[in-house]
Amino acid sequence: MLKYFVGRILQLIPMIMIIGLVVFIGLELAPGDPLTAMISPDQLSSITLEEMEAMRESLGLNDPMIVRYFRWLINLLKGDMGYSVVTGSPISQIIQNLLPATLKLTFAALIISTIIGLIFGIISAIKSNSIIDYISSVIGVIGISMPEFFIGIIALLIFAIRLKWFPAQGRTDYGLSAIESLKFLVLPACSLGLVLAAALMRYTRNAMLDVLNKDYVKTARAKGLPEWKVYFKHVFRNSLMPISVLLCLRLPMMIGGSVVIEQVFGYAGIGSRLLTAINGSDYQLVLVIVLLLSIVSLLASVLIDMITALLDPRVRLGGDIGGGK
Repeated sequence: MLKYFVGRILQLIPMIMIIGLVVFIGLELAPGDPLTAMISPDQLSSITLEEMEAMRESLGLNDPMIVRYFRWLINLLKGDMGYSVVTGSPISQIIQNLLPATLKLTFAALIISTIIGLIFGIISAIKSNSIIDYISSVIGVIGISMPEFFIGIIALLIFAIRLKWFPAQGRTDYGLSAIESLKFLVLPACSLGLVLAAALMRYTRNAMLDVLNKDYVKTARAKGLPEWKVYFKHVFRNSLMPISVLLCLRLPMMIGGSVVIEQVFGYAGIGSRLLTAINGSDYQLVLVIVLLLSIVSLLASVLIDMITALLDPRVRLGGDIGGGK
């Protein structure tokens, strides 16, 4: 088990290096001088052209691209991401200030969607082909069909503007209690999580109905086990693997979806800052954020493999079960 997990984590290293190379090439092709992305704009205004050329030579910007790539990668691993050419702030400081807010929004949406999706999915499976199942199916189809920003706008109009239960815009954790600060999180997290909840509800229902037709479930019922034990001990537990895969696959998609949701609610996070950087041609910041999002996708993929290996021993044993050794 440990050997399998270590092997999967080690496989991330070359993949991250390749993604970093793609990002670096994009940075090289972006308009502007790479030197301006490495120096604070305040310092840049007082530097002459001769000094710029000397700095270019001392920093190795005239070296071959592959040499500059590994130098950039090492600096990136050290936390030196350069400067935002728009605000002049270090990119590492921008990421440090905004990334926790996006992670909080994403995981809050993931928790909301998991609770709602699993509860209604289990009920739909238990009450299959009933009026409850039909209503859940309709709600699920509607939820899957609507994009996050549309749900966010509707939630904004109803709960923030009309009912005034929650603030319409902004995010703050300063000077407020934990409960008061949650008011800024509820609407964007629910808007982001409802789409996943609808998909998870349908997926949970179908996965459980598929397991219900297995022979071991029929055997459990033939032994006289209570229905609740059949559903939760045999059916739901054996449906966890595809459900867990769906949740892990949606994690990077939710972080990507937060880009629009943060913009709708004026929520200060990585997503809204990414749109601002794109509009302001802040290529250095854009590419660093894209690199981080790509790494999150890779980590989600590894997490899927780990969960699958924990739930199915055949995965981590490489198919040796019943084979030869």
